[in-house]
Formats: sequence, C-alpha cells, structure tokens
Amino acid sequence: MGEGLLVVNDTSPHLTWNLIADVAAIFQYQFMDNAYMAGTVVAIVAGAIGYFVVLRGSAFAAHALSHIGFAGATGAVVLAINPIFGLLAFTMGSGMVIGALGSRLRSRDVTIGIVLAWTLGLGVLFISLYTGYAQEAYALLFGEILGISVQEVVVTAVVAGLALVALVAMYRPLLYASVDQDLALAKGVPTVALSVAFMAVLALAVTDAVQVVGVLLIFALIVTPAAIAIRFTSRPRLAITTAVGLSLAFTWLGLAIAYYSPHPVSFFITSLAFGTYVVVRVIEAMRARIAPRTSGPSVDE
Repeated sequence: MGEGLLVVNDTSPHLTWNLIADVAAIFQYQFMDNAYMAGTVVAIVAGAIGYFVVLRGSAFAAHALSHIGFAGATGAVVLAINPIFGLLAFTMGSGMVIGALGSRLRSRDVTIGIVLAWTLGLGVLFISLYTGYAQEAYALLFGEILGISVQEVVVTAVVAGLALVALVAMYRPLLYASVDQDLALAKGVPTVALSVAFMAVLALAVTDAVQVVGVLLIFALIVTPAAIAIRFTSRPRLAITTAVGLSLAFTWLGLAIAYYSPHPVSFFITSLAFGTYVVVRVIEAMRARIAPRTSGPSVDE
C-alpha cells in the first residue's frame, strides 16, 4: 500500500509557469473530461434550483433529501444495482411526501424531520447488511466525481435535463408562491401542488449533486451559490444566472485544483464556496453602512 502511494506521488502532475499547457494537461485524460462534463451539468441545475431553495427557506429540505437519498443508494448497493437509481427513488418519493404533507415552513420542517429520522434508520440497516467495499459508501458521502463513467455522465445529464425542464415550466407560479404564498393562494395558485412539484425537482437536483460533492456537502452547490447571488440582486433571473455562474466557477476551479493536488475535489469545491460566501458577507456588512438593503424579489420579472 505504501509503495503504491509513493508511485502516485512521484507521477502526480505539477504546475508550471505555462498556464495554457497546465489547463490543456487537465483534459488529456478521459476521467477528467467526464468529471468536467458531469460537474458542469450538476452546477447548472444546482445553481438554478438553489435560488428557489433559498427563497423558499428550504435549505433544510435540501440537506435532508441528500441524507434520505443516502439510504436509497446504500439499499441499491445491497441489491447490487446502480446506487443512482436507489438515490433517485428515495429522494423523489420522500420529496413528494414532504411537499404534500407540509406546504408551510413549520409543518414542513416537522415532516422533514420525521421522514429523515426514518430513512436514516434504513440507511444504518442497509450499511450493516452491506458486505462489499467501504469505498462505495465513502463515495456516496463525499462524492467521487473523478471516478464517474461516461454512462453516469449521460444519466446525470438526463436527470438534470428533466429537472431544468420542470423548473422552467413552473417558474412563474413557483416564484409567485415563493415570494408570497398567502397572496398566491388567494389568487388561485395551486400552492400544494407546486410544493410537491418543487420538492420532486429538488430531489432530482440533489440526486445529481450527490455525485459531485456527496450527501454531507450538498449545501456547497445547491445552497451556497444562491445564498451569495441573492445578496447582490433582487432580480430573480439575474440571481439565478449569478448562482449558476458561481456554481460553475466553484466546480471548475475545484476540479482544476484537485487535478494538481492529492486532496479530494469536494474539499476544494466546498472551500471555494465557503470562502466566497464569507467574503461576500464582509463586503455586504461594509456596504450596509453606506446604502440601505434593496427590496425583495419581484414577481413581475
């Protein structure tokens, strides 16, 4: 084992003064091409759905769905099938249950906690039944984007495409209900159905993002970019675009740094996101002394 580690360290890539050559070197391997393709797809859908997650106060739901999906993924591993299918089944099913039973914030949080506790128990059971390599469980917890295959890239793209199409279809009523749910309900907007549909779309986004950062670090792509973007603009479309751009930047930079480092990709992605958020909060605190905070998002856009 020690000899293997020495060989890896001796042959690991090193940065040079030629930036163009260093960037080109990243894409000379198929696994990096796959990682960038999957990371790009995931970053786009995570940034887009993340805006509504922050706007609706559903960060806990995103976090819970990732843990719920872990139970489904470990169950799939026990049954010797692709973990992504178990992950998707559990997140979709639980997301729709959460959306149907708890459309308002307080009741939703209680419902999420109940469902989360049960599915975590299932995850513990499945792990105890699993007799294979611990690496698969580790990959689910912290992500394993550098080991993603072409087939998994295709699955990731399909799932992301479904999530984006659904989000575009419900964009305006979802924005309306997210800004003022009581007014939307009075205007005849089907808020309960929207809650169910949104949780289903969130489940798709979580399923995609888990492959990049894992269930324990899901906030890095789904919540943090949107939390940053929403502090700079109250315009929904601009905020979504900014969130997507930030998510892409964190993912691309994280992959590039990880290529020239022995440390995990998820560490760099989450560190970049966290560092940017801290800087933004500091800048925001300084700006607050000069000008008042802008108003909330408008549904007219």
